[in-house]
Amino acid sequence: MSRIGKKPIEIPAGVTVAMDGHTVTVKGPKGELTNTFNSDMAINIEENVILVTRPSDSKEHRSLHGTTRSLIANMVEGVSKGFEKSLELVGVGYRAQKQGNKLVLNVGYSHPVEFEPEDGTEIEVPSNTKIIVKGFNKENVGALASNIRAVRPPEPYKGKGIRYEGEMVRRKEGKTGK
Repeated sequence: MSRIGKKPIEIPAGVTVAMDGHTVTVKGPKGELTNTFNSDMAINIEENVILVTRPSDSKEHRSLHGTTRSLIANMVEGVSKGFEKSLELVGVGYRAQKQGNKLVLNVGYSHPVEFEPEDGTEIEVPSNTKIIVKGFNKENVGALASNIRAVRPPEPYKGKGIRYEGEMVRRKEGKTGK
């Protein structure tokens, strides 16, 4: 039995969950999320708890059980608390700034790189070497943070680049002269 799939999902105050067939809609103070799940999974809403059950112990049902529960839990957490990812810029002359709604990165290219966040996500720049991506949809927050990091991923020789906060970069030894 899936340990994750068996856990009940608590619905916090201020969050409403509605089901229409196999489509779950979660509304909260931060926003609204809708997702359609596999028709085999049974999703039950009882008072302030959501339970996900599976019909059999087949491999497909076992894998869908935990995934469905995690997706619903992330929807509930996103509309109530929200998600955030922090990035840091390491390198001489690397800087980030916000111009209106856009994020402008100067990371050693001949041109600045611009990012415009989607609806539901926002970008904060507390200092010129730190970027915070916030939003209520975990998938969109992670994708935007990943796209920003992909502009200049950290390199192993000097450690320069854009990295997640707390990310360890394995350093390599460079060429040594004789």
